[in-house]
Amino acid sequence: MIGKIIKTFAELSMEWLKDILEYRTKGKGMIKINAGVEALVSKWNVTEGMCFLYIPHVSASLTISEGFDPPARADVENFYERLVPESQPWYQHTIEGDDDSPSHIRSTLTQPSLSIPIDNGRLTLGIWQGIYLFEHRSHPLLRQVYVRFLKVS
Repeated sequence: MIGKIIKTFAELSMEWLKDILEYRTKGKGMIKINAGVEALVSKWNVTEGMCFLYIPHVSASLTISEGFDPPARADVENFYERLVPESQPWYQHTIEGDDDSPSHIRSTLTQPSLSIPIDNGRLTLGIWQGIYLFEHRSHPLLRQVYVRFLKVS
């Protein structure tokens, strides 16, 4: 057994906390959002629990990726540009422009939500991991990330 049960359910107190973080994108690309999420962990004094993130958009997503070296982020962004290029003749959904269908396809390949444990008052991420809002549209947009914490004490 890797861990052990420290408290029984009867001894636990749980609290549900929620907020919304907003980010103005500059068009396609990955925006590191660790600082905003970590600020809420600190503000609400969450020492143990779970963080749930959700983005209610069909042309942006959330992901965890290399968070230290900027060329790693560029490599991921370039990979998606090559994997799902714009202006393909077979795209049918182009009402909002050449990036319309590709942005939706990229969103299905990533994810709209993330769950991250919180231990000792910190997000339990690997040393190089960063949390990113991944914008798939070419033009700037205001995006929201819904943040939920299950605080256990």
